[in-house]
Amino acid sequence: MRWSVIVILMLTVILAYSFVAVSLGPVAPLGRLSFVKLENPDMYPDHSHSVLLAQNAEKTGSKCALVLNFAGNSTYSSYEQDTPNSKNQNGVYIIQVAFIDTHGGGSSSLSQINFLDSIKVALFGVPDDRYRYVSDGVVYNSYDDMMDHVYTLAKQHGQKGAIPTVYLGSVRTDNPILDPGSGFPLYFQILDKTYGLIPAYVYTITGMIFPYLNNPYRNFELMHSSELQYYNNNGLLNINYNNSYVNTSEYYG
Repeated sequence: MRWSVIVILMLTVILAYSFVAVSLGPVAPLGRLSFVKLENPDMYPDHSHSVLLAQNAEKTGSKCALVLNFAGNSTYSSYEQDTPNSKNQNGVYIIQVAFIDTHGGGSSSLSQINFLDSIKVALFGVPDDRYRYVSDGVVYNSYDDMMDHVYTLAKQHGQKGAIPTVYLGSVRTDNPILDPGSGFPLYFQILDKTYGLIPAYVYTITGMIFPYLNNPYRNFELMHSSELQYYNNNGLLNINYNNSYVNTSEYYG
C-alpha cells in the first residue's frame, strides 16, 4: 500500500510539474494530427487536415499553428487557412517545418527505425548537430535558427501566447497505430528543448491520444489505411495543381 501511494504521489508531481511548465511556455503541444494521408500534398490551403488544425488552433484563441513533418521534396511553405466559422479576420496562419535526420531514416518506416538509437534519443535528447530543418524553402542548420524563424512568423501574424503545435503523423507503409508517423521525432525534440525530458515524455504520450479524440477522420483513416497508403505510394492521391485554385506544387512532400 505504501509503495502504491508513493507511486501515485510521484506521478501527480510529474504531471503537475509538466502541466505548469507547458502552460507557461511558448509552445502548446497538441500531438498527432493524422494517421495517413487523405490527399497529397500533406498540407495546403483547404486540405482537410489543414482546416482541422486551424479549427483546433482557433479553439485556443490562436492566430497561428505549427505543423511538423519529415522532409520530402516540398518547400514547406507557410500559409493562411480559413475555417468555416473563423473568428480571426485572416483565419489561422499555418507554419510548416520539416526535419532532415542526417544520421538515419527518421520515422519514415518502422523497418528503418534503429530502436537502440531511439532509446538513446529518448534518454539523452537529440544531439545538436543531428537534424537539419526546412521551412518556407530555407534549410536551417541549427535548431535555434529554425525556431527563431517560427517565432518571427508567429509574431508577424499576431500570435499571442503559446503556438499550438502538432506533428503530421501520417504513415506511408506501416501500421499507423503502431508507427507514430511523420514529424514525431521533431515534435519530441521541440518539447525536450523547450520544457525538458520529463514534460516531453508526458506530452508525447498525451499527444498520441489526441487524434483519437479530435480527428473526425480517424475511423476512415484507420479502416482504410492500407488502401490510402497504396493510393498515396502510387500517386493516386496527388492533387493536380493545374486544375486547382491553389498552386499546390510548393506544398508537395
